[in-house]
Amino acid sequence: MQENKSSLKEIAALFLKLGSIAFGGPAAHIAMMEDEVVKKRKWMTHEHFLDLVGATNLIPGPNSTEMTMHVGHERGGWKGLIVAGSLFILPAVLITGIFAWLYQKYGQLPNVEPFLYGIKPAVIAIIASAVYTLGKKALKSTTLGVLGALTLMATLLGVHEIVALFGCGLAGIILFWIRSQQNSANGFFPLLLIPAAAELWAAHLKTFLIFLKVGALLYGSGYVLFAFLDAELVMKGLLTRQELIDAVAVGQFTPGPVLSTATFVGWQLGGFWGAVAATLGIFIPSFVFVAILNPIIPRLRKSKFMGAFLDAVNIAAVAVIVSVMVSMAADTLTDWRTIVIALASLAVTFWHKKMNSAWIVVGGALLGYLLSMVG
Repeated sequence: MQENKSSLKEIAALFLKLGSIAFGGPAAHIAMMEDEVVKKRKWMTHEHFLDLVGATNLIPGPNSTEMTMHVGHERGGWKGLIVAGSLFILPAVLITGIFAWLYQKYGQLPNVEPFLYGIKPAVIAIIASAVYTLGKKALKSTTLGVLGALTLMATLLGVHEIVALFGCGLAGIILFWIRSQQNSANGFFPLLLIPAAAELWAAHLKTFLIFLKVGALLYGSGYVLFAFLDAELVMKGLLTRQELIDAVAVGQFTPGPVLSTATFVGWQLGGFWGAVAATLGIFIPSFVFVAILNPIIPRLRKSKFMGAFLDAVNIAAVAVIVSVMVSMAADTLTDWRTIVIALASLAVTFWHKKMNSAWIVVGGALLGYLLSMVG
């Protein structure tokens, strides 16, 4: 492994790049991050990267965004945390802000579907590559393999991800205790919500607080975000359901975290400053949670008891990524064109391991655009 610290400029350049090309949701983002951080730069081991992935799954907020913060903290302390997280978020927020302005001005979204047709199949290949690499490291024993398989089955059957992760972690602890008959617990994760002190215009404070609440409580995908915002905004008459559907769609097809949906919604509620208030509100909890959690993880790993918990959570996290990949494949690979793109991307990913994942995305987009014109 390389030296423990990196320059803020290096951290900034990496996560600005990832924020600009990271399509496909958290699983794809984490796959791209693993490629850049572990394989290419060797900033940390696969094992430690897995610990961070597992721990991130246990706290609220966008998993891939929180992973950028973890890596930033590892390489540049609290400044690195802020730089990595902020610059990963920035491209999505800027692009979503532009769409929000166009939507408010013209009442509809541009048609971007032709450009996205080939991206999703390519992203599946990137995720598969990460699953293969991380799975080999997480699969430390037959027992963990069984726990991972059970977690995958549970998530495919509809069990909530956080329930499956905690259940697998608990099973890991129980099995370790049965084997060792030793009690060496050193405590558990503190989940503290530190209220953010922000100087916002009184007119936008309500927007800020709504999204602060969502950011502090949100687990899961864009569909869960939709349910939260539907309850907080649509049911209270602050937004129409169509506006919310359009907002989530923008968050899904722009690069970076889907929580940039907040920027779009905030703009509809209060223009530019409403977008700023909503964006700050939904992302601030993640910065706080990661700042609290990151220093604790190495100490947990040193405890055999909590190490068993982390091992089980890690294999469960890989299983959840597989579950996401299976769901994406079922929704995406619907014709011969998408299957061809996915297979071609998979071949390139495994045969040219040093190729940057950004080129896989770009290649998938170009191939998708060309094939979509074939009758």
